[in-house]
Amino acid sequence: MAGRDGWVIVIPLKPAGAGKSRLGTSEKTVRQLGIATVRAAVATPGVREVVVVTADPTTAADLTGMPRVRVVSEPAPRGLRLAIASALATIPPGVRRAVLLGDVPRLVPADLARALAQATRHPRAFVADAAGTGTTLVTAAPGVRWRSAFGRASASRHRALGLHQIPVPLRSSLRHDVDTPAQLAKALTRRG
Repeated sequence: MAGRDGWVIVIPLKPAGAGKSRLGTSEKTVRQLGIATVRAAVATPGVREVVVVTADPTTAADLTGMPRVRVVSEPAPRGLRLAIASALATIPPGVRRAVLLGDVPRLVPADLARALAQATRHPRAFVADAAGTGTTLVTAAPGVRWRSAFGRASASRHRALGLHQIPVPLRSSLRHDVDTPAQLAKALTRRG
């Protein structure tokens, strides 16, 4: 387990029903994609805790008791910004904090570890998705006020907020999130 200077990673997971309609797949598959992301984050060197925030009671139950995972349950979905804020409020500001979106099911722990190592050199940083327009990871150094702008065109908004863009190679699993049925099909094919 990482020491007191390790990272605390927040992973917001939407209710599986929302992902089911967006991706055209089952709630079980959507839930498994999120849990795969959580497992990879937990296995990443330097990560001391993963805080999952979700309004999905089944996901919360599946993750409860997993080593180094703490679940922050929402009574109902309130949107990504408020979900992230509620999880961050449970973390002391004197630690390294990061938000990793929960739709990176093929995440390789070594890829996340490399990005986090680079992030330690900057007060705030982010990783763009494979398209270069979205964001998969945002970080903040100990004691640095949190800033993020997830959502449409978030990469340009994170740059405008002054976050450093970590130069993660396109082949890195950290850049390959699942937002469309085609991306889901590719992720499932590569998992199998």
